[in-house]
Amino acid sequence: MTTGSLRRRALTASALALTGVLALSACGDGDDSGSSVPKASADAKLAAMVPASIKSDGKISIGTDASYPPNESVDPGSQKIVGWDVDLFDAIAAKLGLKTEYHNAGFDTIIPGVQSGKYEAGVSSFTDNKEREKVVDFVSYYTAGTAWATLKGNPKGVNPDDACGKSIGVQQGTVQVDDLKARSKKCADAGKPPVKPVVRKQQTEVNNDLVAGKVDAMAADSPIVGGAVKKTGKLEIIGQVYDTAPYGYAFGKSSGQLRDAVLAALKALMADGTYKKILEENGVESGAITDPAVNAAQS
Repeated sequence: MTTGSLRRRALTASALALTGVLALSACGDGDDSGSSVPKASADAKLAAMVPASIKSDGKISIGTDASYPPNESVDPGSQKIVGWDVDLFDAIAAKLGLKTEYHNAGFDTIIPGVQSGKYEAGVSSFTDNKEREKVVDFVSYYTAGTAWATLKGNPKGVNPDDACGKSIGVQQGTVQVDDLKARSKKCADAGKPPVKPVVRKQQTEVNNDLVAGKVDAMAADSPIVGGAVKKTGKLEIIGQVYDTAPYGYAFGKSSGQLRDAVLAALKALMADGTYKKILEENGVESGAITDPAVNAAQS
């Protein structure tokens, strides 16, 4: 793993400022995700850990960028925010005797929103890294890396280790953007044409570009690429997953016992098998972890 090369959705220093916290249109109750996994029941001991300020309305307000299937997305029929990330946090909230209220927001606004108290948590496939830990706390719950995909058969002959001159789709604000910049510099240093990043606001747009042949390949988090391959039936993964790192739920530095309550509820779901069932139902069990922790970033 390259030092400092972290996966999804890098935030610049300016994006961490408490300005421009603009939510997008949709918000939704996560209790109706459509998952067939049995609903978690409240645990009185765990529920007692929840701060009174959260208990007062019986729900937790969550910022998420619902453009990242299969982790988080908007169901076109119900317009609810769905995905395995949603299913898992819904189960955590249920253990704590809480309901969830998701707010669909631009990714770069979520951590500032958690900082300011606009959201009580951020659930949006955040990579837990040292830079982010300066402004929020994380509870780790999954691990993923960067993967690449092309159209089946790799018609443009893309090699992730030598993608000079190739057009590669990535989502705005992601660490994959920085990854392509580094790869492009290597190409230039070797006297080769640079990588051509095609940056889109939402991951679903990146997926659509690749299916339509508008880009030669795409790079994204491994469960996202795997989900796109499965859903479209037209793509294949190339190369190996790299730069694996933990996903974490984001909480304000002054979140009190909420962060610790979520960690305890997650451990309970791992112990009773619910965690494993949710991941298996969505085909993302390869990223399961056994040791969730607070601020588990390695770099």
